[in-house]
Amino acid sequence: MTTRATRATRVGRVMQLTLEGVAGATLFAMMLLTTADVTGRYFFNTPILGTVELTQLMLAALVFLSLPVVCWRQEHVSVDLLDAIFPARLVWVREVIVNLLVTAALWVMAQRAWLLAQRAFEWGDVTEFLRIPRGYLIALIAAMLALSALLTLGRAVLYLLEGLKVIKQGGPLSPSTERGGDND
Repeated sequence: MTTRATRATRVGRVMQLTLEGVAGATLFAMMLLTTADVTGRYFFNTPILGTVELTQLMLAALVFLSLPVVCWRQEHVSVDLLDAIFPARLVWVREVIVNLLVTAALWVMAQRAWLLAQRAFEWGDVTEFLRIPRGYLIALIAAMLALSALLTLGRAVLYLLEGLKVIKQGGPLSPSTERGGDND
């Protein structure tokens, strides 16, 4: 019999592997496109038309597809200026506050990006050379920002629950929990 936590862990793992897989495939496609373009340009004097636009679109997709995984694992860039003077018993309070601030910022950005996506669809906004609709990419960015906000909110709730001793083990503060990186 599977518990709710086990199911949530499985769903999270599938989501993580899916996002990492799509991001990896996007990076691989970027590499193939660049290699083909450079080969065509220098050996056959025929570059691939629109390579710059496609690379820009794929790079944006790559960054925002990776964002939810980075937010959940907390592998983003951080500065630990106050870690040495911050009391260890209150780390959970700091982490709840930081994660809630990040959640709010991500949510505001997701809303703004969604409005931009709607406007791009309404106006028929396309890329300059290949005429690819921009709205789909902007909608993907908005969705990944919203997902990142939800995951960061979940992280804040886990810190809160573990800090208040509602859960004893398995939260973000627990040393037995694998969080995905050595720089936690």
